[in-house]
Amino acid sequence: MAETESSPRTQPKPLDQEAQLKGDTKQGGWITLPFIAGSMLGLGLAINGTSSNLQIYLIKEYSVESIDAAQIANIVRGSLNFLPLAGAILSDSYFGYFPVILAGGAINVLAFVLFTLSAALPSLQPPPCPTPSTAPCKHGTPGQLTVLYAAVFLLAIGTGGTRFNVATMGADQFSNSRDQDTFFNWYFVFLYTSFLIGDTAIVYLQDGVSWALGFGVCLAATGFSLALLLAGARYYRKPAPKGSPYAELARVVVAAVRNGRANVGGARYYVGDDGSIADSAGEGAPSKRLRFLNRAAMITEGDNSVETSDGRRTSNWRLCTVQQVEDLKSLLGVLPVWSAGITLSVSIGVMIGMIVLQALAMDRSIGGHFKIPAGSITVCTLVAFIAVTPVLDRVVFPLWRRIAGTPPSALQRVGLGHVVNIAGMVVAALVERRRLSIVHELHGAEEATGWVTPMSVLWLVLPLAVVGIGEALHFPGNMAFYYLEFPKSLRSLATAMAPLLIAMGFYLGTVYVDVVRRVTPWLPGNINQGRLDNVYWTLAVVVTINFGYFLVCASRYKYQNHSSRITM
Repeated sequence: MAETESSPRTQPKPLDQEAQLKGDTKQGGWITLPFIAGSMLGLGLAINGTSSNLQIYLIKEYSVESIDAAQIANIVRGSLNFLPLAGAILSDSYFGYFPVILAGGAINVLAFVLFTLSAALPSLQPPPCPTPSTAPCKHGTPGQLTVLYAAVFLLAIGTGGTRFNVATMGADQFSNSRDQDTFFNWYFVFLYTSFLIGDTAIVYLQDGVSWALGFGVCLAATGFSLALLLAGARYYRKPAPKGSPYAELARVVVAAVRNGRANVGGARYYVGDDGSIADSAGEGAPSKRLRFLNRAAMITEGDNSVETSDGRRTSNWRLCTVQQVEDLKSLLGVLPVWSAGITLSVSIGVMIGMIVLQALAMDRSIGGHFKIPAGSITVCTLVAFIAVTPVLDRVVFPLWRRIAGTPPSALQRVGLGHVVNIAGMVVAALVERRRLSIVHELHGAEEATGWVTPMSVLWLVLPLAVVGIGEALHFPGNMAFYYLEFPKSLRSLATAMAPLLIAMGFYLGTVYVDVVRRVTPWLPGNINQGRLDNVYWTLAVVVTINFGYFLVCASRYKYQNHSSRITM
């Protein structure tokens, strides 16, 4: 899975009212772009390069078993996509994004200090594996592993403060939508550039030259990012946090439970703080779906939750507006469609972890003088994503529109992504089956203990490219669907739903692999003696069944925003 960042907080916030009244134009604007984009580039290449190569670091330097290393790396990847959601909530609700970004940047610097020390100091690593290679390798001591995992923990925490918030801070520097759109174009240019540099140059430095040098470059990049961010501080607009929008959801649940035993006959509903009230059959009444939640906006006889003088509420936790109730219903209505993406993300998460092990067991030489780092092989998914996106936008979707009369809807794009992902799992299974057949022909099934198979690692480009094409369909499709269908007050949560799928895919992917290891012999310590192809075949079957579930959810979904049916 391409660890594509998407800010769940890309909606521009209004400028500070006092600054508007004074006509202050000294802050914000394009002068902030070099500081924001430069800091994002440094952070992105360091974080992405290290997370992509962590699996190899654990295997080569700490003698962690290959499957265990893949599991640890997947948990870290999941955390890098999940914790930024918590960082966005903290900045939205309590601190504002600039202090959170600064704290996250400082924590990232500390993380790479520990990474660099873990690679540079012999006392923080187990001794090299003895020769002959049949002798067992020594694993890291508890103290050594504590330093390593502390670095990993700090990396995840620091990323939680920076990853989503940097994009929001950039959007907030502009007052009109055209400049914001231009900024996001540049944002993704720098974002994908950082991914490509991290997955190639940083991974090569770490694995091919020196781990200490590679981590040292990451430390310098994060330090430079933090310094650049501070250098532009006087130019930034820094809107104050305005309270958590998520508390509104909690109020609806609490109010509905409190009114759970009230008689709904002839109920009146609280429409807004202007004192307007609607009866159960009148205009402004809540919808009939999920009727229990309607009790949160229901005014009963003898209820003192409304002031009789001006019609305002006396308690937000006892009585909510109809709109707040409908907002929560919108969120709950999207969840079944969203849940269909979990299994899809699991399949990609498992594949990303396993394909690095396949790369280690294949011929990675190019031209006899260069060896592709195993951790860099997953960059093919990102390249495919970038390459196919303009083709879809400029060729495929316009052709679809000419044939069908309308462009593909967001859910149609997601459905196509499901189908392409199924094909990706099938291709991965076929490539692994071919690799194993070569191993067994040369060594026999019982003696296939060697790591390297005389089969080019470029074969792995096929499944990675197919999965990347699928992501170019279902990832933006999901983002567009959630953004259009969620109420405006929950747009920040809407754009976080797709990255949350990525996090769950990596987390649950580790559970899937653990179950496979416990109940089958398919994933031994050496994949040459296993049946990784069966793992992929099983995933292909599971995601096919999940596609049927997606079709049921999509067909039963009732759109809240009609444009969702036709918007690309």
